[in-house]
Amino acid sequence: MSEVRPHLLRRVLLRFLGGGLVLAAVLFGTAGTLAYWQAWLYLVPLFSAVTLALVYGIRTDPALLERRIRSREARVAQRKIISAATLILLLAFILPGLDFRFGWSDVPLVVVALADGMVLLGYGLFLLVIRENRYASRIVEVETGQKVITSGPYRYVRHPLYLAAIVMYLASPLALGSYWAILPALLLPFLLAARARDEERLLAAELSGYAAYMQQTRFRLVPGVW
Repeated sequence: MSEVRPHLLRRVLLRFLGGGLVLAAVLFGTAGTLAYWQAWLYLVPLFSAVTLALVYGIRTDPALLERRIRSREARVAQRKIISAATLILLLAFILPGLDFRFGWSDVPLVVVALADGMVLLGYGLFLLVIRENRYASRIVEVETGQKVITSGPYRYVRHPLYLAAIVMYLASPLALGSYWAILPALLLPFLLAARARDEERLLAAELSGYAAYMQQTRFRLVPGVW
């Protein structure tokens, strides 16, 4: 177990706290009230899980944490995809608060609860992936010493991290009590599919054994579908 460097710890905590505050500000700010109960039901369990994962990462794998906070993409295609995804996510998290304020949707409590469960399920898959693949960087890159991972979720799809993101983001609108926010969220799987395609061009060219892995594991995101 390597020791986490102080500057890395500061960066990770600032990213975590900053992201949480921004998300909370968007949800409650657009709702115009702290009585937005769906947002509390969404944020409290999610950030509790994220906090536990953060503590685990600090204690067991600081190098993985450093990879997860990188944000400077070298590939032009990836920068375009990330820009588009950022705009879509912003819309997908602005609409629920407005929906709550103006009463556009009436999502039953049981649906909200089930959607929250799907969000946590998606996050659980995310944790399985990064536990299996410590080279799961936030940006598309190939590092020295990196190896092809074929175990765990990688046995079934080549990009389980993107599958986890799709589950989380598609469930989030209903978890936040909004039918209308589903519309922008539906665009995210297509952007992640484009990201996966471009990433595979790099991996097949620069990561030894990845081309063979593509032949072995046929599906990119959804087993039996694509």
